[in-house]
Amino acid sequence: MGLEATGLNATRPLAWDVFCQVVDNYGDIGVCWRLARQLAALSGHTVRLWVDDLHSFAPLLPALDPAQPRQRHAGVDILHWREADADALPGDVVIEAFACALPAAWPARMRARRPSPLWINLEYLSAEDWVAGCHGLMSPQPGGLGKYFFFPGFTDATGGLPRERDLLSRRAAWDDTAARGWLAARLGVTVPPDALRISLFAYQDPPLAPLLDAWAASAQPVWLLAPQGKVTATLASELGVTPEALAQGVQRGALTARSIPFVEQDEYDLLLWSCHLNFVRGEDSFVRAQWAGVPLVWHIYPQEDAAHLDKLAAFLALYLAELPAEPARALRAFWLAWNAGGTPDWAALAPGLPALRDHAARWAAHLGGQRDLAANLVSFARAKLE
Repeated sequence: MGLEATGLNATRPLAWDVFCQVVDNYGDIGVCWRLARQLAALSGHTVRLWVDDLHSFAPLLPALDPAQPRQRHAGVDILHWREADADALPGDVVIEAFACALPAAWPARMRARRPSPLWINLEYLSAEDWVAGCHGLMSPQPGGLGKYFFFPGFTDATGGLPRERDLLSRRAAWDDTAARGWLAARLGVTVPPDALRISLFAYQDPPLAPLLDAWAASAQPVWLLAPQGKVTATLASELGVTPEALAQGVQRGALTARSIPFVEQDEYDLLLWSCHLNFVRGEDSFVRAQWAGVPLVWHIYPQEDAAHLDKLAAFLALYLAELPAEPARALRAFWLAWNAGGTPDWAALAPGLPALRDHAARWAAHLGGQRDLAANLVSFARAKLE
């Protein structure tokens, strides 16, 4: 693609460049990879995804070869960040994901292109009130370019959430028989029909001990499935076993805990759909757990000065608004304890799980009535580039 480009019209596919620097091992690249795939699936758009850490990307896309700086998967050209310093020229839209700085040569290349590309800073997800007022605002940049701030979010006043077009219909077709069959066939986990199935994906060192004790003493069998990662070392330590033993399954009273292989993005959805409660972390798994339509507990990415707790409180205020008082109170207290080093109260949370399940399904349907992130980005880009 040369520096000179033809004018745009309302239907011509756009060329997108998405830049991602990996901070949270799976959250940042998880969102960017999902968005890149969805953009590529929309009416022939071309997408280049620039990533500085292909090794962190590989668990989400097993077909990826981290040693290859240029490759193509699912209609997306995936390139190592350093390739951007060569002769690559900007497309119609350039996205900085999560405020990462573009490669040094790119602003000048963007200024030279005619027409100028649209420069977007894709921000982190937040439910805070100020987000709607900042969504879509432009910040002038040196040399005459402008950078627009695009905020994902949970209302129509924001950029929406990543969602494949067929996601909700596929989720609706997934029942308990499908769930237990997939767990057995794909993960080798045969779960009793009456067991409470819980997935655990979290940052290192959450307050697990009181929960493990409560689950071990439960009147109902509890199966805890933890994708291999940092939290599985904590889980093994709390259970007093080796990681190798945890991979085979460990039983403590009513609790059976087991680490499972880390699965790629699409299969992670199936794990979420197959459980009755999902502990998730960061941004990508947090959003996917909401689409799953079952109760969730969010381990938010920690920030300096506890700024993440304001984001947590803002989401809870939105999410719990239509939930009856008692399960709402129990869930809020549980999330705060999980994120602030307190003691999560399973005895208070467990009785409300049926109400939380119904609420989670309604919440997913509510979000599904809004336009998704990729579609909103395309509309925004066309409006600015016309």
